[in-house]
Amino acid sequence: MARTHLSDPHAVTTDDDLIALIGSPDERVKIKLRTEIDDTAQEFIERSPFIVVATCDADGRLDASPKGDPPGFVHVVDSTTLAIPERKGNSLGFGPRNVLATGRIGLIFMVPGQRETYRINGTAHLTSDPELLDRLAVTGKPALMATVVGVEEAFFHCGKATIRSKLWAAPDEAEAERHPIAKQIGELLGDQNLVAVVADDLEQNYRDDLY
Repeated sequence: MARTHLSDPHAVTTDDDLIALIGSPDERVKIKLRTEIDDTAQEFIERSPFIVVATCDADGRLDASPKGDPPGFVHVVDSTTLAIPERKGNSLGFGPRNVLATGRIGLIFMVPGQRETYRINGTAHLTSDPELLDRLAVTGKPALMATVVGVEEAFFHCGKATIRSKLWAAPDEAEAERHPIAKQIGELLGDQNLVAVVADDLEQNYRDDLY
């Protein structure tokens, strides 16, 4: 594989270099890193009509592919398992072939109008289980196959990227006010009073520290 940084005198090559540039996460950021899908995350997934799927082959070559369907098209099997339907496409199959090669996957879930996104990293395998494919049907047509994801890491990602990019040109105010990160932190710490505090902190951070 190409080592593109070898000719760059300003290349960032160590963890210390990286921390000096981007800083270290505080405890409230660390606590959102989960190994399972909680109720807040499941509700977000059930409202999501669009995901980005990242995979890699045995040589480390990467692929990122968009997938979309009616909201909730990704099925939450249980707190550590998801099923993603495969529909008709161009038949190149880069993502599925990568799953065959490495069994690894990364996902980003998006909800229109919602600034935060939800990320999952974990294992993956392909299945043609007819019962599952029927459960993933749309307009009476079963999925061609499904990618079953084993959750290893799951977390909400703050909305700075969508705000900076103006991804939702006319944002949905109801979505913007949901603050799933704040809700989840309140649930994890068992203190619902924190929801408003964290939501206010997020809004201030979005206003004052976007760049």
